[in-house]
Amino acid sequence: MLVVHHLELSQSERIVWLCEELELEYELRRYERRADNRLAPEVYKALHPMGIAPVVSVDDLVLGESAAICEYINVRFGGGRLAPPPSDPDYPGHLFWFHWSNATFMATKMMELALALGGGDAGTVPFVAERSARARDLIERRLGEAPYFGGRELTLADIMMVYALTTSRAFSGAPIDHLPNTRVYLRRIGARAAYKRAMAKAEPGMEPMID
Repeated sequence: MLVVHHLELSQSERIVWLCEELELEYELRRYERRADNRLAPEVYKALHPMGIAPVVSVDDLVLGESAAICEYINVRFGGGRLAPPPSDPDYPGHLFWFHWSNATFMATKMMELALALGGGDAGTVPFVAERSARARDLIERRLGEAPYFGGRELTLADIMMVYALTTSRAFSGAPIDHLPNTRVYLRRIGARAAYKRAMAKAEPGMEPMID
């Protein structure tokens, strides 16, 4: 049995959504953040040596890291259907956005968060501010060219990207009013039945941050 260990308001939301898109049978175990510092509880940290979300387990296997989990579940349980084949013209774009999400976009957002936690302002650090602006521009341009990050159809690239554009804003409060293509895209995602089911299970009582 596939077990998804979901830490509230975290990247493990992606895995719940993936399972719902693939209509898989899985067990969801939800963990609340600590009240004192809003970090993961010790029981969650003990699941994997890195001590961070997401984590899934299948029999004796315990696997961490969003992209690795997405690929594993899509191939093992989903028949690979949320990734285009190499012969598809959307394949390079899918690959780029799938990897760019955490390798560049979330890394930049984590720099912003670290500066904020230290009492700094990312806007005053040119390297971070410029990197963040380029990322937003790149996202807007892509979503003006294609309905999904992966191209014509929803792929694992979208599963990876959406958290960084939605729930992660619960920590930063960053507005997206100035990003019209992004807002149209997120409304498209928010209308998906699988996304609605996933968010109701992962973050009960929370309105998805699609606007």
